[in-house]
Amino acid sequence: MTDIKESVGNMLGLLAGYVGHRTVATGLRTGLVAALANDGPATPDDLARRTELDPFYTFAWCRAAYGAGVCDRDGDVYRLADNLGTVLLDDTSPAYVGGVFKVLEQPEIFDRFEASLASGERLWWDGCSPEFIAAVGGTGRPFYRRLVPGGLAQVPGLAQKLDQGCRVLDTACGSGHGLVMLAQAYPNSEISGVDGDAHSVEVARETLDEAGIQGVTVWDSPLEKLAVEQPYDVVVNNISMHECRDIDAVVRNVKDALKPGGVFVISDFPFADDDAGLRTAPGRVMSGIQIFEAQIDDQLLPRRVYDDLLAKHGFTDLGFASITPMHALTWGYA
Repeated sequence: MTDIKESVGNMLGLLAGYVGHRTVATGLRTGLVAALANDGPATPDDLARRTELDPFYTFAWCRAAYGAGVCDRDGDVYRLADNLGTVLLDDTSPAYVGGVFKVLEQPEIFDRFEASLASGERLWWDGCSPEFIAAVGGTGRPFYRRLVPGGLAQVPGLAQKLDQGCRVLDTACGSGHGLVMLAQAYPNSEISGVDGDAHSVEVARETLDEAGIQGVTVWDSPLEKLAVEQPYDVVVNNISMHECRDIDAVVRNVKDALKPGGVFVISDFPFADDDAGLRTAPGRVMSGIQIFEAQIDDQLLPRRVYDDLLAKHGFTDLGFASITPMHALTWGYA
């Protein structure tokens, strides 16, 4: 039985986590984290001059950042803790989590959830702000970085097929960063993308243009209505299967879109399916993400659910791989 001191300690831990989160998010938005990462250690006064912020407020931020483990210090000189320049700022790294801080502070997460808690009014992507969609796109890039090429290489025989050249469809391609990575990693393959949100499709086309990528076709269609003129060798879905309105229809459509022997690769959050998992740090973060997912009328799914789903619709030679505690792959062959 938990005594009252332990209960108080648990709640203080939650408060400390909130303070740490806000400290990091403030440091990212105001440039304090970037200034320490790019220009090196500094006293609070030096850091304030670099960022053109108030010296006393900067001092208060530095102390909070030290307490949260974001900074180390030697006397009155603060430096960014090891690896955090990559973890918080480098959105090309598979280790990047800085975007999650930005997403969780968007009003579409907790603010709207609380305001709609009584009414249960749902939301969809076309009702989200461009800032929210951009923030979510930033969090999706590390999933693609882990997926392309390392994650896909774990699917038996797939790396060779992609290198030699085949037809690849990225479903729920979002802002198009995954399309860029796929096109760059597999120049001999023909890459296409589809997404159910028209705004995201336009953003994806802009992303491809900015990257100088040509020959990638992107179109707008709900995955529940997916139809293709020519079948594909590989269909990929990155952190979006859990959002499908009719997941059975989507899997049927994907199977119809694949050549015989083609592979469907699902890259997603492995949501905890037991009490112990929910109380781990990854489980708690994914529970926060679920606050948004509930508003768009869906839920994160345990990874094992995808095994049952693929088997139900005739996929064979199923396999899976754990990439990180918050990222897993599941695959099956048509």
